Amino acid sequence: MQVINPATGEREETVEEHSESDVQDALERSTAAYEEWRERPVREREELLAAAGDVLRENKREYAETMTREMGKPISQAFAEVEKCAWVCDHYAQHGSAYLEADSHPSPPGSDVKTVYDPLGPILAVMPWNFPFWQVFRFAAPHLTSGNVGLLKHASNVPGCAQAIEDVFRKAGYPEDVFQSLLIPSDLVDDVIEDERVKAATVTGSGPAGRAVASTAGDQLKKSVLELGGSDPFVVLDDADVADAAETGAWARNQNGGQSCIAGKRFLVHTDVYDEFLERFVAEVESLTVGDPMDEDTDVGPQAREDLMETLHEQVEASAEAGARVLTGGEPMDRDGAFYPPTVLADVPEGCPADSEETFGPVAAVYEIDDEDGLLEKANDTEFGLGASIWTTDRARGQRLAREIDAGCVYINQLVTSDPRVPFGGVKESGYGRELAREGMLEFVNRKTVWTE
Repeated sequence: MQVINPATGEREETVEEHSESDVQDALERSTAAYEEWRERPVREREELLAAAGDVLRENKREYAETMTREMGKPISQAFAEVEKCAWVCDHYAQHGSAYLEADSHPSPPGSDVKTVYDPLGPILAVMPWNFPFWQVFRFAAPHLTSGNVGLLKHASNVPGCAQAIEDVFRKAGYPEDVFQSLLIPSDLVDDVIEDERVKAATVTGSGPAGRAVASTAGDQLKKSVLELGGSDPFVVLDDADVADAAETGAWARNQNGGQSCIAGKRFLVHTDVYDEFLERFVAEVESLTVGDPMDEDTDVGPQAREDLMETLHEQVEASAEAGARVLTGGEPMDRDGAFYPPTVLADVPEGCPADSEETFGPVAAVYEIDDEDGLLEKANDTEFGLGASIWTTDRARGQRLAREIDAGCVYINQLVTSDPRVPFGGVKESGYGRELAREGMLEFVNRKTVWTE
């Protein structure tokens, strides 16, 4: 595996992949570890997770710099990601036992009927590069605490992050092999899922990756959770605080270099506030600092890989050729590295790439729409259904419209985010299942009914 620094285009490191025999050995050790780990009291597993949070905070700079070097995340955002991972550790260390408590059910007199939650075994997590620590910890924190053991197949461009995460659990005192990283190419994932020792799989990534994992898991009658792409609508109503919406919208679209499944991507603006919003939005976008991701003043770093930047530019060019107006940005930057500037498109025609595809980079598509019904129609006019954001000063109106949007989460007067305290996931082409909160923790357990007379 080649580690290419996206800020310079230079090769940083070559990491040796695991062989087939390495994978078989890891699966065997994972199974053995599970037999001991599942018997640990939940409180002990919580204490180890709290220790993992401490390790993350104590080594924050080291882990942040690894992310920045491997995939170009601005260092200040990498610091925040490490802190968020520590937060999810804190959350399940504090609430894991309660989430796993048995549920009682109505039963005949003298009977006792409960649902208990038992772990399944080794779980494979296929994770992406864009949030290379957070995506893994939001899987590992709940599911290791529930008594499962983890196998991580991370993206091939972030092997250092994969190894660092394994190191976090080792330093926290977890038993050997409860969490292992498999440095393997994507074409070996099916073999791992098909192995009888692996009990379930989760994937965060693209639609094709999700379909491949779901298909293989389904053939084996194994549970899967999919968190896939998004083309999130950012709806600005006629009574919105336009200045706040424009400022937050610029950040929602461009944080992490725009490389986020829940980034605001399609900005749907009521005609009464369209001109004001567009002027403010473009100004906010142009105020962002693009530069060296190791500089703490940088807002937008490079795209994670050169090929990803090229694909993004092809989408912008095709959209412009179809009639979209490029108001700012729109061309790769004349410097070393995979830098693409924050870009705003207006008058975006239906069916062009910026309208119908997920643009995984700092490219915003802005639409002028006449009325509330039109805003809702356009919000739902996508194959995706991950998140949505609604901006209005009327909270009741926002809550009413939120029920009309086909998405896994709707945030009113806030950008879409993931939070350990609430379930996260999508509908339609954005996948199925939930992560985080209690719902996420119970995705990979045996919900066993115990009826006692």
